[in-house]
Amino acid sequence: MSSGRISTTPTSRHTVVPKALGGDKDKLNKVVLAYSGGLDTSVIVRWLRENYGCEVVCFTADVGQGEMELEGLEKKAKESGGSQLIVKDLKEEFVKDFIYPCLRAGAIYERKYLLGTSMARPCIAKAMVDVARQVGADAVAHGCTGKGNDQVRFELTFFALDPELKVVAPWREWDITGREDAIEFAKKHNIPVPVTKKSIYSRDRNLFHLSHEGDRLEDPANEPEEGMYMMTVNPVDAPNQPEYLDIGIAKGIPVSINGKELSPASLLSELNAIGGKHGIGRIDMVENRLVGMKSRGVYETPGGTIMNFAVRELESLTLDRETMQVKDTFALKYADLVYSGRWYDPLRESIDAFMEKITEKTTGSVRVKLYKGSVTVASRTSPYSLYREDISSFENGQIYNQGDAEGFIRLYGLPTRVRAMLEKGI
Repeated sequence: MSSGRISTTPTSRHTVVPKALGGDKDKLNKVVLAYSGGLDTSVIVRWLRENYGCEVVCFTADVGQGEMELEGLEKKAKESGGSQLIVKDLKEEFVKDFIYPCLRAGAIYERKYLLGTSMARPCIAKAMVDVARQVGADAVAHGCTGKGNDQVRFELTFFALDPELKVVAPWREWDITGREDAIEFAKKHNIPVPVTKKSIYSRDRNLFHLSHEGDRLEDPANEPEEGMYMMTVNPVDAPNQPEYLDIGIAKGIPVSINGKELSPASLLSELNAIGGKHGIGRIDMVENRLVGMKSRGVYETPGGTIMNFAVRELESLTLDRETMQVKDTFALKYADLVYSGRWYDPLRESIDAFMEKITEKTTGSVRVKLYKGSVTVASRTSPYSLYREDISSFENGQIYNQGDAEGFIRLYGLPTRVRAMLEKGI
């Protein structure tokens, strides 16, 4: 149809098996769909049934997006045409197996982005593969658009963990072009859709962060509206007194707050609440998407910002110069691999093994000071500290003889001196 809307008449190119799957031999029996209960995935459930003639198992991963987003999902899924809804609580796994390795590696994409969505997608996709095996599905589906990074993150995980699973991406196949088309399709098929007012922003939330994209943010010249933020208060309105936290760290991983050991998800949740109260972790950036375009996004990552800062501060005690430089170099590649959906790539896993080894002695405690949007360090201690006061002191000591510096400088500066002599004809 020229309108771009889905047609269910025999003349529609979507009424049999979509061309992308190559004909009758690729008809699907059962599909596991990444399901949120929103307009898009509700429409996708019916669209999959009509265009592939398959059973649709809806899957929702709880990665800390909040109780409101999980409420009433089973009823919505079945009313949309799903045969069942499977919900898995992945919060502890998400933090322990995805966030913590990135944190230990110091992975930050393009100087700012702490990879909140990038880490969540392979975690969800891994669970989808497990569910597909559990229910005997021959395909998986997602609601990612053809312009974003998430389609790559989902599908590369599917490829790595079960290359025999077929993948369906409706946004790359159907004729729906926007929200109005989706609403019309939903009405035509009596699909219950959300009646709440739609946010002008596109958001993704999990236990690590909240991202905001779209609308006025699409112009990098526009300052974000204060009413947009949901996890953090305006630093101007944050408490007038600073708050101190002691972050306990073991082998490059946070394990406690003020001496209290917590599970990974519990620790992050508590830091989110404390950091959000002080306006910590707001990031506004223009990033290079994997698919080639630039996009502008605003991120709120209060707990993650505190954890990342604390680990880096402890490393200043436990890592020597050469090790830190190599680690920082690998961290850039690590971040790029995660951002690009290559979580299960052997290269990331190999770098991760290096990071695990190199941070074996990054154990100790860091006291941080939170105040009106900023995180600063108050103290650092470690039983493995390479810092020696008796060496670093300005007073002469037995270990370091300041007179030795003269010979060191002459040898270290020899190439510079020889080059200058050549230029002057000496």
